[in-house]
Amino acid sequence: MAEIGIAVASKVAEYSVAPIAREVGYIWNYMSSFHNLETQLRKLQVRKETVQQSAVEATRQGDEIFQSVQNWLDRVQNIIDEASMVVQENEQANFKCFMGWCPNLKKRYRHSRKATNKVEAVARLYEEGKFDRISYRSIPKETWIPSYKGYVAFKSRMSTLEDLLNGLRNPDVNMVGIYGPGGIGKTMLARAVAKHAEDKKLYDVVAFGEVTEKPNIKEIQQEIADKLGLTFREESTSGRARILQERLKQEKKVLLVLDNIWEGLILEEVGIPFDNDHMGCKLLLTARSLDVLSEMDSQTNFQIDVLDKGEAWSLFRKNAGACIENDDHLRALAIKVAEACGGLPIAITSVAVALKNKEKFEWENALQELTTPSLRNFEGVAASTYSCIEFSYKQLKDEELKSTFLLCSTMGYSLVGNLLTYGIGLGMFKSVETIEQARNRVNTLVRKLKDSCLLLDTDSYRFSLHDVVRDVGRSIASRDWHMLTITNKVDLRELVHKEVFKSSIRISLHDITELPKELDCPQLQFFYMRNVRDFLIVPDNFFARMPKLKVLHLVGLNLFSAAALHLLVNLQTLYIELCKLRDIDFIGEMKKLEILRIHSSYILELPKETCNLTRLKLLDLNDCSTLRVIPPNVISTLTKLEELYLCSSGSNIKWEVEGLNILDELKDLLHLTTLEISIGDANVLPKGRLLSTKLKRYKIIIGDDYVDHFRWHEISRMVRLNLKTSCCSDSDDDVLHKTRSVKKFLSILDGEGFPELEFLHVQYSTCFRTIVDCLESESCDPFPFLKSLVLEGVYNLEMIYNRQLRTESFHRLRTIEVRRCGKLKNIFSFSTNKALPLLQEVRVFSCHNMEEILSMRMEEDINNNEGIDKIEFKQLRSLSLNSLPKLTSFCSMNNNEDKLDIPTPLFNGKVMLPKLEALELYGINFEKIWHHHQLPGISSCFQCLRQFSIEHCNNLKVLFSSSMVAIFPSLEEIKISGMDDLEMIWPNQLCKDSFRNLKSMEVTWCNKLLTIFQSNMLERIMRLESLIVSDCYLIEEIFDLRGVEFEEESHPETETQTQLRELDIISLPKLKHIWNKDPQKMFYKKLSSVKVCNCKSLKYLFPFSIAQSLSELEQLHVYNCGVEEIVADEGEAKEAVTFVFPRITSLMLNYLPRLETFYRGVHTLQWRNLKKLSMHHCDKAELFASELFN
Repeated sequence: MAEIGIAVASKVAEYSVAPIAREVGYIWNYMSSFHNLETQLRKLQVRKETVQQSAVEATRQGDEIFQSVQNWLDRVQNIIDEASMVVQENEQANFKCFMGWCPNLKKRYRHSRKATNKVEAVARLYEEGKFDRISYRSIPKETWIPSYKGYVAFKSRMSTLEDLLNGLRNPDVNMVGIYGPGGIGKTMLARAVAKHAEDKKLYDVVAFGEVTEKPNIKEIQQEIADKLGLTFREESTSGRARILQERLKQEKKVLLVLDNIWEGLILEEVGIPFDNDHMGCKLLLTARSLDVLSEMDSQTNFQIDVLDKGEAWSLFRKNAGACIENDDHLRALAIKVAEACGGLPIAITSVAVALKNKEKFEWENALQELTTPSLRNFEGVAASTYSCIEFSYKQLKDEELKSTFLLCSTMGYSLVGNLLTYGIGLGMFKSVETIEQARNRVNTLVRKLKDSCLLLDTDSYRFSLHDVVRDVGRSIASRDWHMLTITNKVDLRELVHKEVFKSSIRISLHDITELPKELDCPQLQFFYMRNVRDFLIVPDNFFARMPKLKVLHLVGLNLFSAAALHLLVNLQTLYIELCKLRDIDFIGEMKKLEILRIHSSYILELPKETCNLTRLKLLDLNDCSTLRVIPPNVISTLTKLEELYLCSSGSNIKWEVEGLNILDELKDLLHLTTLEISIGDANVLPKGRLLSTKLKRYKIIIGDDYVDHFRWHEISRMVRLNLKTSCCSDSDDDVLHKTRSVKKFLSILDGEGFPELEFLHVQYSTCFRTIVDCLESESCDPFPFLKSLVLEGVYNLEMIYNRQLRTESFHRLRTIEVRRCGKLKNIFSFSTNKALPLLQEVRVFSCHNMEEILSMRMEEDINNNEGIDKIEFKQLRSLSLNSLPKLTSFCSMNNNEDKLDIPTPLFNGKVMLPKLEALELYGINFEKIWHHHQLPGISSCFQCLRQFSIEHCNNLKVLFSSSMVAIFPSLEEIKISGMDDLEMIWPNQLCKDSFRNLKSMEVTWCNKLLTIFQSNMLERIMRLESLIVSDCYLIEEIFDLRGVEFEEESHPETETQTQLRELDIISLPKLKHIWNKDPQKMFYKKLSSVKVCNCKSLKYLFPFSIAQSLSELEQLHVYNCGVEEIVADEGEAKEAVTFVFPRITSLMLNYLPRLETFYRGVHTLQWRNLKKLSMHHCDKAELFASELFN
C-alpha cells in the first residue's frame, strides 16, 4: 500500500508541479528565451539563404523549384517576420511597474511565452529545411510541325500516317521505317506521327533525333536526353550511352524518331535499349534507301511515293496563287510545269513560289529549263529535284539575295546574327552604312528566302534549310562562288596540298580532327572552322598565308599558339567562340575590323590595343564570364561603335579603374543604338544619362543575375534589377540609393527613366516601396510601352502604382508576375473598365498579404451616370494564383453596391474572362470560386477554359455549382489535390454541353470525397483519356452507375464508346468498386493501361462487360489490394466465356492475399502477346495460376 501511495503521489506531482514549473520558467528564463529565439532565427536565416541561393542557381540552369521548397521558403519568411516582431516588441516594451521600482512579471511572462513558442516553430522549420533535392528539370514542349509554308496534310499521306501508327501499335513490331527520295516529305510525316503520339499520350516519352549523313553521336544523345530532362556528366560517348540507356529503361513506353539515316546506326553506341533490352521502346526511322532500313533490321517499312497528279496540282495552285486562275493559257502552262516537278513537294513548292505573278514568257522559260535533263545528281536526290531547286535559285531577283542564300547553305542551321556579321565583313550589302541598316537588310533578305521556300520558316532570329536544298545550295556555291565546304571528320593535313584550297574564296570546315602547320589560301576571303574535339590546337603559322581574309569565325579551338593571327590586317569580321585564348593583343593590328565578337571564351582583360580599332562598329563580349578589366579610355575611343554587348552571368568586370568609372564612357558613344550590359555591383552606377538617346535596343542587368540570351532574344528593351541590400544606403548625399521608387531609380540613371521600356524585372530589392510614385512626378503615364512586369522578392513593396489606373496607364502590359512580395495587398487599383486591355497572363505567388489581384474603385469626380456593371479582361489567357492566404477576390468592384453574396466568391459576377485558357489555384482559402448569379451574363466567362488546377484550397466544399456548369464547354484537363474540405466535384444538375471535352483528370489527397463521377456525369466523359485517383481516404466508388439507364435508340453503341486509355487507382483504402454496376453498353475498348495499388477494400476490378471489351489493354498491374477476382461474377454468363487480351504484354499481380481466380464462372483466357508476368505473395491464387498457364 505504501508503494501504491508513493506512486500516486509521484503522478500527482508530475501532473501538478510540472505545469507550474513550466509557467514559472517563462518568467525565470525570460532572458534566455529571447537569446534562444535570436540564435534560432540566425540559424534559420542562414539555412533560408542557402536554400534560396541553391534555388536561384537551379533556376539559372533552367530547372523548376519543387513546390514544397517554395512553400517552405514562404513559411520561413512568415515566421521570421513574426519572430522579428516579437523581438522588436520586447525591445520596445517597458518591463517596470510601480513607477519603475519593480519588474513587471506579467509582461515578462507574456513576452517570454511568445518567444518560447516561436523558438519551437523556428526550430521545426529549420529541421524541415533539410532538402535532398530542391529542383527538377522541366522538359520543354516540342514543336513538332512548325508553320512551314506550303505544308498540306495530303490524303495519301494521311493514310500512310495511319498505317505507321498501326505498325507502331503492333506488339510484335518495335521498329518501323519510312523511306523515299530527298524532299518527298519523310521528315514531315515522321513529325506528324510523333505529334499525334504525343498529343494522344500513346507513349510516356516521344523524342526526335536527326542522324544526318555523318552522325554526331553526342548530338543525337543530347537531343534524346533533352526530352527526358537528363543532364550528362560524362564526357565520353560510351559513358553517355550507358546513362541514356538506363534512363530510357525507366520509361515504360518510348517512341524515338531517328530522322535522315544514311547508313546503319549502332543503337548500342547511342544508348538506345532495344528489343529484349526494352520491349516498350519503339523506333521510327526515316531514310532515303530501303537498304539502310534493312541494315537497321526495321521490321515494317513504308515507301513514300511522289504526290499523284491531283495532289501535286493542288499544292502547286496553293503556292502559285491566283495568277494562274484567270488565264487559261497560263493555267495550261502551269499544269505542265507542275508535272515537270516530278511530284516532289519541295520541288513543287519552290518552283510555284518562284513563278508566282511572273509573265508568260518566264513560265515558258521555266518549263524549258525544268524539262532539260540536269547533269548533276546526289545520292537519293533525283536530277529533276536538283533542277527545280536550282531553278528557284535562279529566279531570285538580285545577286545580293542569291549570295545570301548560298551563304546560308554553307551555314546550315544557324543564327541570323551570324549571317549579319558575315555579310558585313564580306561587303555583301550595297548602300548600307550602319549596322542597323544592315540588320534590316538581312531580315528582309531572310524573309524573302523564306517566302521563296528556300529557307524554312522557324523563328525571327534563326533559320534552317531542308537538307536537299542545302546540298543543292552547296553544290551551286562550289561551282559559282568558289566555296569549299567540308563536313566530314577529316584530317586536314591529308588535303592541304590540293589545288582547291588555293583557288577557294570561301571555306567552311566542320568537325576537323587535325590541322596542317599552315594553309595556303591566297584568294580566301571567308573562313569558318569548327572543331569536333576539345580545343584542337591551331599551329603558329596556320593563318600566315591568307592575306585577303575578311571574315574569320573560329569555334572550339586552342589559340594559345596562333601567333599569325596578327597578320590578318584585312580582316573586317572576327568571331571567336568557345575558344582558349592567352590574350587578344593581336586585335590591335586589325585596324580594318568592323565586327569583333568573342563569345564564351576565356579572356581576363580587353587590351589597350583595342583603341586602334577606330572602324569598329560592333563589339560583342557576351558570356565571357572571366573578363575582369576594361582599361580606362578604351570604350570612349571607339567613336563609331553602334552595338556593344557586355553581358554575362556573374559578371565581375571592375567598372571603377584608377579612379575612373568605365560606365561614364558610354555617354561618349554617340552612334550607339544597341547595348547589352550586366553590372554586378549597383554601387558603381553613374548618375545622369546612362544611355545614348539613339538607343533602339537595350538589355541592362543591374545586380547579380542569370543571363539567358535565347530566352530574351525577342525582347528589344529590358531592365532587370537585383539590388538586394545595395540600394538601401543611409548616406544623405546618395540620392540614387535612397530612392524608394523603381521609376525614380531609373530616372536618376537615365534622366527620362527608360520611357520605351518593354520588359521590367525587379527582384530581391528590399529598398523599393513602389514601382511608380506619382507624387514624385507631374507626369504619371508610366512605362507606356511596357509589355512585361515581373516582381520577385521585393519584400517591402507596398504598391505598384500609387494612383488608380486610367485607360492610358500600362495600356500595353501583357504579362504580370509577382512573387514573394509580402506587403502588397493588390496589384493594381483602377477606375475604368478599359484598363489593361492587352493583359494576357497573370501569375501571383506567395504574397501573404494579398487580398485581391485587381481592384476597381470608382472616383467621385467621374461622370458615371450609368455605372459600370462589369469589367472584361478580353485578352487574359492564363491565370495562376498560388499561396495567397488572405486573398478574397480576383477583382473587387466598389461602386457603392451592397454585397449580395456571402461568402464572397473568388470570381464575382461582374468580372468577365472570355478568353481564359488556363487557371491554376493553389493555397487559397475561400468557400466559393464562381459567382452563381446572373448566369446569362457569365455563361461565356470561362468558355475557353481548357486547363484547371486547384490544390490545397481549404474551406471549399463544392467545386462546380449547378448554375455555373454551362460555362465550361472547352475544359480538357482538371487537377484536384489536397482539398481537405471538398465533398463534391460535380453538381447534381448539369447543362447540355458541360464538360464534354474533358480528356484528363487527376484527383489526389481529397479526404472527404466519396466518389469521382456520379451517374449524371458518365455520358459527358466519353472523351476522357486519362484518369488518376490517389490518396483519398473516403472514396468508395470511382464511377457511380446507380440510376443509369441505357436506351438502345437514343444511345447507340457508337455514342457510348469511351476514349479512356489510362486508369491509375492508388491508395484508396475504402474503395469498394471502380464501377459499382456493369455499364453494359458503355465500352472501354481503348483502355491500354490499368494500375491499381493499395486498395484493401476492393473485391474485384472489372465488371463483366468491360472485361470483354479490353481489346487494347497492354498492361495490368495490381498491387497490395483485397481483390478476390479480377472480373466480377454477377451471373451474366450462363455458358463458358473466353476473355481475349490480344495486346497485353505486362501482367503484374503482387501482394494480393485474397486473390483466388480471374473469374468465378466457366471461362478460358487468351494472352497471346504476354511477355512479362509477375505474381508474388498471392497465397490463394493456385486456381488463377492454373488458368493462366492453361
